Amino acid sequence: MNFWTKVASIILRNRYLVLLGIAIITGLLATQMKYMKFSYTEANLLPEDHEANITYNKFLEIFGEEGNLVIIGVKDSTVFTPKKFNAWNSLIKKFDSLPEIDFTLSIANVQKLKADRTKREFVLEPLYEKKPSTSEEVLAIKKELFEKLPFYDNLLFNKETGTLQTAIYIKKEIINTPKRRDFIYNYLKPTIEQFEKDTNLDVRISGMPYIRTLNAQNIQNEIALFVGGALLITALIFFFFFRSFRATFITLLVVMIGVTWAFGFIGLFRYEITVLSALIPPLIIVIGVPNAVFLINKYQQEIKKHGQQAKALQRVISKIGNATLMTNITTASGFATFVFVKSSLLREFGILASVNIISIFILALLIIPILYSFMPLPKKKHLNHLERRWIENVVNWMEKMVREQRITIYITTVIIIALGIIGVYQIKVSGSLIEDMPKSMDFYKDIKFFENEFGGIMPLEILIDTKKEKGIMKLSVLKKMDKINETIESFPELSKPISVVNLVKYSKQAYYNGNPKYYQLPTNQEQSYIFAYTKNSKSEEGMLKTFVDSTGRYARITTFMKDVGTDKMDIIQERLKAVIDKEFSSDDYEISLTGKALVFIKGTNYLIKNLVISLSLAILLIAIFMAWMFRSFRMILISIIPNMLPLLITAGLMGFFEIPIKPSTILVFSIAFGISVDDTIHFLAKYRQELMANNWRIKTSVYAALRETGVSMFYTSIVLFFGFLVFTLSSFGGTIALGGLVSVTLLLAMVSNLLLLPSLLLTFEKKIANKKVFKEPSMTILPPKEDKSEE
Repeated sequence: MNFWTKVASIILRNRYLVLLGIAIITGLLATQMKYMKFSYTEANLLPEDHEANITYNKFLEIFGEEGNLVIIGVKDSTVFTPKKFNAWNSLIKKFDSLPEIDFTLSIANVQKLKADRTKREFVLEPLYEKKPSTSEEVLAIKKELFEKLPFYDNLLFNKETGTLQTAIYIKKEIINTPKRRDFIYNYLKPTIEQFEKDTNLDVRISGMPYIRTLNAQNIQNEIALFVGGALLITALIFFFFFRSFRATFITLLVVMIGVTWAFGFIGLFRYEITVLSALIPPLIIVIGVPNAVFLINKYQQEIKKHGQQAKALQRVISKIGNATLMTNITTASGFATFVFVKSSLLREFGILASVNIISIFILALLIIPILYSFMPLPKKKHLNHLERRWIENVVNWMEKMVREQRITIYITTVIIIALGIIGVYQIKVSGSLIEDMPKSMDFYKDIKFFENEFGGIMPLEILIDTKKEKGIMKLSVLKKMDKINETIESFPELSKPISVVNLVKYSKQAYYNGNPKYYQLPTNQEQSYIFAYTKNSKSEEGMLKTFVDSTGRYARITTFMKDVGTDKMDIIQERLKAVIDKEFSSDDYEISLTGKALVFIKGTNYLIKNLVISLSLAILLIAIFMAWMFRSFRMILISIIPNMLPLLITAGLMGFFEIPIKPSTILVFSIAFGISVDDTIHFLAKYRQELMANNWRIKTSVYAALRETGVSMFYTSIVLFFGFLVFTLSSFGGTIALGGLVSVTLLLAMVSNLLLLPSLLLTFEKKIANKKVFKEPSMTILPPKEDKSEE
């Protein structure tokens, strides 16, 4: 009695205990679901000790969280009428009084810097004291702000278009907590919607906290969509193939328990739900259904052969168990390669996926035979699909192609390889934070609005370290910083920068009675008395601490980026670096570029390097499995080639259809490779079984393996194709691309495994199919065929 026969008898003899055990584990994992929580920060794709992370964390230590700004804007000339102008200001004051808000900066509370000659200091005064009651008063305020206060240009208004902008700074303590979500959903959005109704003004909202909150909510909504969609589509296809409510119900039960386990593991490991981990539950459905296809198909084939239920169930476990275990291990290893990546986001995804894939295999192997053991034998109509004409025709066509058109298969393969290589050279890399966000959503349109009006919403920070206290307030340093500002302003992708330089220019303007033509850095002669005023000013200190740290050693230059990809960002960085190197000697100063968007872009580049590593690891792991199972180097090569081809085609398609490499599409290759190898294992395991049964007659064995495994491979590939296609229902560009690309790759992998693999086996038959080369494997994947008499 071999191992799997023993396993089969243990499972079937202890079926009540097994079901009780599954129920207890499911219950325990369901209790862990309460620990699931959504991520309130951006996905950090870089390892903690990466240089970009170290620089960013240093910046946060000095200046605190930089992603705490929500901006609201309005582009409507009627806002400059008394009623709407006062309503807008009341709205801002309402926000300003909230405990979640640090402070706001807007036309409602704009301050004017003035020189007090008697006290020799600068003081801040409100731009206007009382509410304007006439159009003339409003226009006078607008004129003074737009024409006489260049410090606020692009900060509070756009001079050309008349757009107003308000900056709302959320308290840093709540920015990465659920309180942020509560504030945005329960207060900010409803208040602004009510304001829009009352005033008939179209208010735009943006800023990283707002975008992140709406994005997280979108991910939450889509999990239900994916799980429901995957269950529905796989159930429909399953029923179409098997025409059995019983088989469909059992399969759905298995995958629903699998989904409960998946959510339970997320809670148990205390992982946050991110764009990636949200894909795990539907992924389990899509991967779990093919297990059910192989097990139920085998059960029905056995019933059709001899009609004995006990014998059929025993054989389902003993014959399919090993092959299904191997295929699930190879699929899990495709995902497990992410565990070796230093990025915690990918590592968590890899751990969850591989644990859940093995779990769904165990569930299918235990539940399907046990439930069938309680049920009557399948009726004849449930077995009719095994003789269906159209599937027979598909298998006949494949056999005909392999038998008569091998040259055509090889020529097509060569052409596809050439086209794939051309496409690969056209692939671009995207490190955009917002590219994948739903284009149809209002918040995406608002992002584009602020990009056009104010130059972007994603902060890019330049941290300047003078290496000595009070080093920033030297005129020579300020002039060097101004050169960086000028370079930033030359980029259409960046907004006007804001830094201590702007404040010093404003101080000079205030010194000269607010004359806007003096909005410039002081000369050497002017600096001593202008800086003397600055030292005496208490009111200016508050403005200064935003741009300079308390010791005067560090300063920041803040600009906002449009949604630029990695290519443009590289050009921007190079030009900025050239100016920085020219102006600041590395001995006296340390200048670094940082900010969330930049860290994300660097994360994308880091991921691409890791993709190559994880894919190479997946190929190596699967090659080791093949070597362990078949003990033949030539068999390793023959099995890897048909699975590499679909990956090349997918990469080519990405190039031709301009789908960039980004965190979401990076996963396609490892996922698709891990799943497509399953078909190869099923085919080669059957082929080896046929070789032994047919006394090493290659042709007979190849065609027999093709006929037997072709149907199951066709069924599973169709289920996988439509299952992954569910992801195209997403509103996230990356998830759509992931679903579409994996679907296409798996369909191509099926064709490759059913046409190219048998063709290669037949072409190299003399070299691979003799007992010396095809050594006894270390484990039996499929047992030798039984004698007909035994049946």
